[in-house]
Amino acid sequence: MEQHLIAIDLDGTLLKDDKTISSRSYDVIQKAKAAGHVVVIATGRPYRASKMYYEQLDLTTPIVNFNGAFVHHPKDDSWGMYHTPLQLETVKEIVEVSRKYNVRNILAEVMDDVYFHEHDEQLLDLFNLGNPNVYIGNLRDILRKDPTSILILSDEQNVGRIRTYLSEVHANVIDHRSWTAPWHVIEIVRSGIHKAVGLEKIASYYGIPRERVIAFGDEDNDIEMLKWAGLGVAMGNAIEPLKAVADDVTKTNEEDGIAVYLQSLLKL
Repeated sequence: MEQHLIAIDLDGTLLKDDKTISSRSYDVIQKAKAAGHVVVIATGRPYRASKMYYEQLDLTTPIVNFNGAFVHHPKDDSWGMYHTPLQLETVKEIVEVSRKYNVRNILAEVMDDVYFHEHDEQLLDLFNLGNPNVYIGNLRDILRKDPTSILILSDEQNVGRIRTYLSEVHANVIDHRSWTAPWHVIEIVRSGIHKAVGLEKIASYYGIPRERVIAFGDEDNDIEMLKWAGLGVAMGNAIEPLKAVADDVTKTNEEDGIAVYLQSLLKL
């Protein structure tokens, strides 16, 4: 049996729309582990908001969080911790300029600390998963550490203008992408950081060659990971640009697409 590294995104991929893992997906992942394959989570979520799924799947592997900006092994401190944050001065410049685009809010995450530029009850509920330390105030004053990522919440019509500014002024130090509706959010991480960076570290650790890496995803933050993996699989509900670069397409997250694909491919 050739050992494979199986990288799984969470939202819209492993998780059903109600944010649960189906019994079929759970069972197939356990069978994959029992057969000797290595299963890892690769998500844009912080660790505090993915820990419950890591534990539910009874994983004992490293995890990729913040789209690759934070990679660590929850059960082995000796494995190493790779944190690649943004530069604080760059973030403060972006906060200053964002005022002219009438942004709704800006959030900065420093690992498990969340900083809100403006008070927002709806967002507080959304980002409270995992009980982070929450701070509210002008980010230019209260943010003292290099943030892992920042999120700009904007009106839909301004997303393009803001992203154009980011590309023209900060392209050499940041990467950015936008979320899909209903959230008009621009997510910013350090330049060159994406899920494939973390996945490559993990594959190297286990001595698994790239051609035996299987990656599943559904959104544009999965593009680099699916392109890097030997077998990049887009979910049936994935965005079209991801399907265009994927090696294959499986069923949707509601149809247990990961389980269906792994059962067939690995004869589980």
